[in-house]
Amino acid sequence: MKRRVWTVIPAFLVFGILMLGMAALSYKNSTFIFFIELIVSVASMIVVLLFVIRFRNYINKTIEAANVSLSDVSDRYIDQIKTPAAVIGEFGEILVFNTTFKKTFFRDDNPLNESITRILAKEDIETSLTSTSVEVDIYGKKYAIYSRKVLNGELITFIDITKYKRIERTFNETKKSVGLIVFDNYEDFQDNYEGMAIEIMIQVEANLQNWANQNNIFYRKTFDNKYLVIFDEKTLNQQIEGRFEILDTIRKIEYKGRNATISIGIGRNTATLAESQMNARKALDMALGRGGDQVALLDNMDYQFFGGVSRGVERTNNVRIRVIAESIRRELETAERVIIMGHKTSDLDSVGAASGIYAVVKKKFNKPCLIVCDREKSLARDMIDYLSSDDDEKFVSPENALFHVDKKTLLFVVDTHSADFVESRRVLDQCGRIIIIDHHRKMVNHIDDANVNFHNPSASSASEMVTELVSYLAENSINRIEAEALLAGIMLDTKNFVLKTGVATFEAAAFLRKKGADTVEVRDMFANSLESYRLKSELVAKAIRVNNCAITVADEDMENSRVIAAQAADDLLTIKGIYASFVISRIQSRDVNISARSYGKINVQIIMENLGGGGHQTMAATQIKGITLEEARERLIEELTNVEVTN
Repeated sequence: MKRRVWTVIPAFLVFGILMLGMAALSYKNSTFIFFIELIVSVASMIVVLLFVIRFRNYINKTIEAANVSLSDVSDRYIDQIKTPAAVIGEFGEILVFNTTFKKTFFRDDNPLNESITRILAKEDIETSLTSTSVEVDIYGKKYAIYSRKVLNGELITFIDITKYKRIERTFNETKKSVGLIVFDNYEDFQDNYEGMAIEIMIQVEANLQNWANQNNIFYRKTFDNKYLVIFDEKTLNQQIEGRFEILDTIRKIEYKGRNATISIGIGRNTATLAESQMNARKALDMALGRGGDQVALLDNMDYQFFGGVSRGVERTNNVRIRVIAESIRRELETAERVIIMGHKTSDLDSVGAASGIYAVVKKKFNKPCLIVCDREKSLARDMIDYLSSDDDEKFVSPENALFHVDKKTLLFVVDTHSADFVESRRVLDQCGRIIIIDHHRKMVNHIDDANVNFHNPSASSASEMVTELVSYLAENSINRIEAEALLAGIMLDTKNFVLKTGVATFEAAAFLRKKGADTVEVRDMFANSLESYRLKSELVAKAIRVNNCAITVADEDMENSRVIAAQAADDLLTIKGIYASFVISRIQSRDVNISARSYGKINVQIIMENLGGGGHQTMAATQIKGITLEEARERLIEELTNVEVTN
């Protein structure tokens, strides 16, 4: 302490002498100023001296208190602690320390009265005083510091944990995670290019083998188009940082305009490899359910997704459809009553698919059946009225539907597979058996306890999937009106047979045309009023362009904003150089809605998922609570900054 006090006094003396000299010079000019300066100088010197004396007394009292608290001579007591230890005062000054502390952190210097901040950051000191222990880095080593209160000070001890942290790091870096890989479109190459299937397979496997060898990944082929890989944690983190470039490598393998793609499911952070493999299977199912060409990583209960930029693989497996149709037949034969339900704010596809199932249930199986639909919030009110013309009791509100359901009720969920998006969550929870028919890419919060799950992300629409089932279950059960409803659903989701149209899409349309569907009548369902057309044109006219995407914002008070926004999003795609369109509007619930559309070069599903929504690669949406239209616009622009565009 003496050293520190005397480092202050010389500066103080120089300052005091200067003040006295200035006072002496002032004496010749003004006696009054001289006395004022003299008084101030003397007063300042007295104040500083009092401060020095008070500070010295504080140090002496602190050291004495520490000695009393330690119940022994402080140096002798603290030297009995085998790890570095020191007592610090109120201002962080080192009052007492042991030999180990000095040798470890100060070597030849004397730590007495030095500030502890020489080796510890101020925030680490504050944290150590309020928690059990704190881990810190000092001179390249890891220490856990512990503190306990002593009278007028803190006793801090340092435990060297460098060795244990190194072991922990090694353990974490060598933890194993199982991955399962599937060559998505192997069957597609085999069916359409039989002579090239083996050559394409050889290229895919060669790239996978090189990737595994270069990254120290265990790799084995388990079936024709399935592979097993095992990562250590360090390698897995490297793959995550590189966003699994193997997806891009495989996608470059191409023949006659078709690109090879793979899907990978990984189970991470599990207690055993067996559990990791189970999670890898779940993750792989999720990746395939989202259209393939991506990695799904399941870490405990959280999913991460990488890739998913391609348009997916069309899968037209008639055997699978027949098996599912037979499963549905068995469920219907044992059901007492049937409820059909689509998603919130139902559209033509949701209502059309529901009407197709209704026809099969009523006419083929003769079971009591109702379609749950909120007419006031539906985007297909004209279609509902059209379908009600021959049966007024076909549709029921979500509230009234609760009087018709129990654990013996069979529920069909169409055009969605998420419990959050169904027309009524209460109806879903009260039904005992569930059948799902949906074409949207799989979401994390999907309904996972369905008795039958007909999920096909390569299908154009739920109406197409229902049409396929109708052809197997009861071909003659649908009439002209129901056929037109199904065709309208297909036309809505394909944008008049432009998007997501495969062989199965045109086969379904041909079947419905044969059942009497009038394309002119269907087209009238898409007609707009003059006012709606004007509002839609205004939305298109004020759109801005961001990274090959068009964004427009509707007025706060726009009526029928959901329908007009969706139509405006479709029209924006007709502009040259626009690969995706987004329309932001305020809906009845006062939430902000974003409608997203794409022709496939940009995956709007991923963008909407990042904003809390979901959907399909070419058609998606989200609803955001508690923000303004402008805030939603800024969040969307931020998401589009690094958007991926595929060919």
